[in-house]
Amino acid sequence: MSRKKDPNKEVKTTKKKTTGRKPTTKKDMNQNTVQNHFSLITDHDIYLYKEASHYKLYDKLGSHIVTHEGVEGTFFAVWAPNAESVSIIGDFNGWNPNSHHLKAREDESGIWEGFIPGLKKGTIYKYNINSRFNMYRTMRSDPYAVHCETPPKTGSIIWDLEYSWNDDEWMRNRHRNNSLESPISIYEVHLGSWMRIPEDGNRSLSYRELAPKLAGYVKELGFTHVEFMPVMEHPFGGSWGYQITGYFAPTSRFGTPQDFMYLVDYLHQNGIGVILDWVPSHFPSDEHGLTYFDGTHLYEHQDPRKGFHPDWNSYIFNYDRNEVRSFLISSALYWLDKYHIDGLRVDAVASMLYLNYSREEGEWIPNEYGGNENLGAISLLKRFNEVVYENYPDTQTIAEESTAWPMVSRPVYVGGLGFGMKWNMGWMHDTLDYFSKDPIHRKFQHHSLTFSLIYAFNENFMLPISHDEVVHGKGALLRKMPGDEWQKFANLRTLLAYMYAHPGKKLLFMGSEIGQWDEWQHDSSIDWHLLQYFPHQGVKQMMKDLNALYKSEPCLHEIDFEPQGFEWVDLTDWENSIVSFIRKGKTTNDMIFVVCNLTPVYRENYRLGVPRAGYWQEIFNSDSSYYGGSDKGNNGGLDTTPVPAHGHYQSLNLVLPPLSVSMFKIKGE
Repeated sequence: MSRKKDPNKEVKTTKKKTTGRKPTTKKDMNQNTVQNHFSLITDHDIYLYKEASHYKLYDKLGSHIVTHEGVEGTFFAVWAPNAESVSIIGDFNGWNPNSHHLKAREDESGIWEGFIPGLKKGTIYKYNINSRFNMYRTMRSDPYAVHCETPPKTGSIIWDLEYSWNDDEWMRNRHRNNSLESPISIYEVHLGSWMRIPEDGNRSLSYRELAPKLAGYVKELGFTHVEFMPVMEHPFGGSWGYQITGYFAPTSRFGTPQDFMYLVDYLHQNGIGVILDWVPSHFPSDEHGLTYFDGTHLYEHQDPRKGFHPDWNSYIFNYDRNEVRSFLISSALYWLDKYHIDGLRVDAVASMLYLNYSREEGEWIPNEYGGNENLGAISLLKRFNEVVYENYPDTQTIAEESTAWPMVSRPVYVGGLGFGMKWNMGWMHDTLDYFSKDPIHRKFQHHSLTFSLIYAFNENFMLPISHDEVVHGKGALLRKMPGDEWQKFANLRTLLAYMYAHPGKKLLFMGSEIGQWDEWQHDSSIDWHLLQYFPHQGVKQMMKDLNALYKSEPCLHEIDFEPQGFEWVDLTDWENSIVSFIRKGKTTNDMIFVVCNLTPVYRENYRLGVPRAGYWQEIFNSDSSYYGGSDKGNNGGLDTTPVPAHGHYQSLNLVLPPLSVSMFKIKGE
């Protein structure tokens, strides 16, 4: 992780700092005297805070523009229980740590507070903290700041969250759009690299510039939701947002809080849900952030065997500390409350659940029962999910959990962690491994394709092909595919079509929908120029048709998480690398028959049993010439014959295009 120098930062020193800025005058001091007799925080707030059940701390801590006794100013409150003194510093007082001191509350909450008249929206500030220990002094950004300076600057900014929303229709109906029985196909986006402007220094689009372009594109392709990689403020762009310092502030790289609200609002008005990545698993060691906040390990554990992530060189939250639990859950609710967010995808849940995650023996401390489970993190995750669904039952929480931890997406009251859905990492790894193999060898890997259905209904699974699969030398999806150029595109189309036919909600990372050749780079744009070439146009067209089919056919999304929504026809033809199955809806006759031919061999007279007699219409064929395929198929459909096969009295004598997924629906249904 990169550490950027902060001109306003001072760390671990006992010397007084000479800022070189204009000193504060007596007149300035009189205009901005701290008034410590006013507070937004009640005794009840403190009670809830101490027992880890205050979930709207963003309304109390941080900076808030208020009018007190007819005077407009800003109220500040910060948790620093081991501080000797805390003051507000900024341009308004020449960064003088001795002019505007906050007062410690007398209730032993560890909160320092004060009201400064005259401080207005847009004022840059930090907390100057003198610790009681080791004569430690530091300048800190506000953990509850709602707006920050653009990195590499690290100051917090006094701001409001006033905005006139225009998404009433979406908010009234989003319970249907976010239902587990609804089609959910997510387009994962990194805001800084989705689209750039080469003629303007290759800069990223602002939130407001993104709004019409992203909404129009997502709507054209038919995705139901977007998922943004972390938008919370972070010092190092190369972390992709996963090293967060501002848990309540959308990054100012692309605009103000209101600009981000406009983006969410615009997407909602176009019928598109918004999911955010949220990262309670760790935080960076940057000195202006949370680490060693008041001269002690306040947010993190003191012992590195419990409080430090070796993989990411970052700190782990102390999930057992009540104030930290309130901080994290408040952060989660904040985005749902103030920004109308429709769901939170929780990053790296496995790293939270296991005390020995990525650690060797002797590098971790067992829990009180001698096990490797992080009991504090488990408790936090359960409470997080309970609180989210209690307050926002029409949203979803989604876990990126990469192990076999049981009941991740089951309610807390039956012993689960309480998430709405879980990423199916096993399906992703097995499927990408299978498709990366030369088709001549796939018959020896047939189990990789079929194994996922053994556990497909143990959780409410989402099928993720995310940013992690197309970066760090892994290559773009298209580049992973074997064969010549035609076969690479055919394999990619087959992979994506198979994903949409398989039980589970869908997530696809940007660029994959056009068959980008190069793996993702966070500091450059999607290769939009590729759309001038027909094979890439074909992949995009197929994605539009897949999303339309997925949304229009209940049997492809209605029973994603129950075994009665799926039935194998034949999973045993490993020699020819062919699988066939039926997806079922709630009504008896709502079904789609899916056949996957996973070699480049064109096959005729391939007989498969089906549960109903009649004409089965071919409603999708990934080998269509519209998509760049060879246009082999079944002439729009075919009739059954009374020849028993695969446990059914009726069967179809099929043509199987090379490297293809074909879908059939009985006519009239």
